[in-house]
Amino acid sequence: MASLNKVVLIGHMTADAELKQTPSGVSVCSFSIGVNRRYTKAGETPQSDFISIVAWRSTAEFIAKYFRKGDAICICGQIQTRSWTASDGSKRYATEVVADEASFVERRREEEPAGGENAAPAFDELAPDDDLPF
Repeated sequence: MASLNKVVLIGHMTADAELKQTPSGVSVCSFSIGVNRRYTKAGETPQSDFISIVAWRSTAEFIAKYFRKGDAICICGQIQTRSWTASDGSKRYATEVVADEASFVERRREEEPAGGENAAPAFDELAPDDDLPF
């Protein structure tokens, strides 16, 4: 039987991602994003879901370097569930998205500095199609 586990989310960071290292030196960060629900009933306040994300290695380093609380982010990955027994003996469960890819959704806000350690990479604007030589 075939199976597929692929998630694509666009939302806003609820807090800065904190980059950590495993004892063996592998980079990891955990964070959550708020994703607005697609439909809202008339007269009701729009609802959001807060999705837990974990990223590893270079993806974790990229997110920690370029994204801050409130920034829009696109995450592609897969849903993963896990369970464990807490110190009080109770069984705990978690469902999270393991990020394979992260990408920018919006341009950097004007009030952010253009350079520095936390600056997003700059990209050149492409010429309009009518200026192309072919």
